Amino acid sequence: MILYDVKTAPSPRRVRIFLAEKKINVEVIQVNTAEGEQLKEEFLKLNPWATVPVLELDDGTCISEAIACCRYLEEVYPNPPLMGVDPSEKAIISMWEHRMEWDGFLPVAELLRNTAERLKNRGLTGTLNFSQIPALAERGRKRIAHFHDFLDKRLAESKFVATDKYSIADITAQVSIDFAQRAGAPVQEDKKNILRWHSNVNSRESAKA
Repeated sequence: MILYDVKTAPSPRRVRIFLAEKKINVEVIQVNTAEGEQLKEEFLKLNPWATVPVLELDDGTCISEAIACCRYLEEVYPNPPLMGVDPSEKAIISMWEHRMEWDGFLPVAELLRNTAERLKNRGLTGTLNFSQIPALAERGRKRIAHFHDFLDKRLAESKFVATDKYSIADITAQVSIDFAQRAGAPVQEDKKNILRWHSNVNSRESAKA
């Protein structure tokens, strides 16, 4: 397998953490998005949506989208399980992972893509150019604050995000929190439960991925 990666990007980091948790080694190719390599014909043959990560299988099949990549890896390498072991747990983890992406990860992307100078005219990923919209950045910042409030309450009652075990929901939340810090929206000191959990998950070896 080959993982097409951008070391500084949050989406492929979710897959790198997932791989590290399962102790899977794959070939990694860095995509130079700063130079627009993701928009070139060669890469678009791998992923017409022009995003990373992409997981290329040995038979040439290409899987894009971080959670789709993780789903494949979970099916092929089920241990340790990171997406649940029975129908109920799988559904619960999937539910929480989706909320971590929708309520946490995407608002940070909304903030960053509508403020960063290097992303001017790149308000959305993909092959088309979209202007930055300041109002969306402000909305993203408000959504991040709401996400931190909600996640702190959740982690007051649960050691991990979805269940009592580390899962893909924690990976998405972990990357979202780190992503927000880089975007200028860090967790505030009063969010003790997030800070406790974040220290825990960031102490795992996989956090270095």
